[in-house]
Amino acid sequence: MSRRKGKSVSFDAMVKFFMHNYNIPTKNDIDRIMERLDQLERLVVDMNTPRVKATGGQASSKKRSRSSIAATAADKVFTVIQTFPDGASFADIQRRTGFEDKKLRNIIFRLHKNGRIHRKSRGMYVAE
Repeated sequence: MSRRKGKSVSFDAMVKFFMHNYNIPTKNDIDRIMERLDQLERLVVDMNTPRVKATGGQASSKKRSRSSIAATAADKVFTVIQTFPDGASFADIQRRTGFEDKKLRNIIFRLHKNGRIHRKSRGMYVAE
């Protein structure tokens, strides 16, 4: 009995079959990934570059000092607590800063956790 001869499979078809079945990326796949990475890198660089605000046609040659940069909310609360040597109450801090209860409680918690303030008693805070 003679064996029936089928079509011979080309080498390219076999390679394509294995690459597809074993999820091996092709050169085109790698090129697309590299393009996407380049786009993401450009986006990150663009986000990290400082943007200059328009000054109405006048160029300012002065550099901003650390003191002229807006203080954070935690810095504001800390300076208020520092003004009370015997301890600042929650109500005093809230009155001076104008922050809402939740925000102020979170800031005080973080300042205490970082060791910048300590609790003298319930609701009384002293700067370290």
